[in-house]
Amino acid sequence: MEYLKKVKLLWNHLTEKIRNMYLYGASGHAKVIMDIIKAQGDLLEGIVDDNILLTELMGHKVLHSCIGLSPFIVSIGNNEIRKQIVNKLKGASFSKAIHPSAIISETSKIGNGSVVMQGAIIQSCVSIGNHCIINTGSSIDHECIISDYVHISPHSTLCGNVAIGEGTWIGAGTIMIPGVKIGKWCTIGAGSVVTKDIPDGALAVGNRCKIIKVKDITRK
Repeated sequence: MEYLKKVKLLWNHLTEKIRNMYLYGASGHAKVIMDIIKAQGDLLEGIVDDNILLTELMGHKVLHSCIGLSPFIVSIGNNEIRKQIVNKLKGASFSKAIHPSAIISETSKIGNGSVVMQGAIIQSCVSIGNHCIINTGSSIDHECIISDYVHISPHSTLCGNVAIGEGTWIGAGTIMIPGVKIGKWCTIGAGSVVTKDIPDGALAVGNRCKIIKVKDITRK
């Protein structure tokens, strides 16, 4: 049965139409996405960047106009800048990049423009919004809700029913207990252990995670 399942998955991949896509942002983050695009069997048509001094990235020409190009993945790690660029690309369509080594439940949902990196695990009934980054080796358990523009950094663990608000950055190696709710545009420091809800705009760090300050996010 397992053998037949693998054959079916291979056949589906071989018969799928190869997608051509563009990246916006000639960054280090883009280099990782380039590897993922290649691994999933798609083609990178080009990279767009606002810096006119950049002309090439890992053998790919860097363009300086996005007119008429589509679909995109915005290859910028900063959540706020990624949202600004998405708003700039009005009318463009967005693709997604998912590395074949990621383990993803068939009952989960992943939004457009999002990236799932090597070794990530996404369990049953998880909802991941648009333009998110699920970074290397991170684990997202059942029924978690990840809003748009969230970055889950490498080797973070979200237990079941965790909710993350728009634009929040979860630092590397963070652990969140079941049912925790994190607000919008928060920053959770690397290695934190989150055992209680965190309000919008908070910077919180530590084990157990403590709020250091809260910023005004009303203009985001």
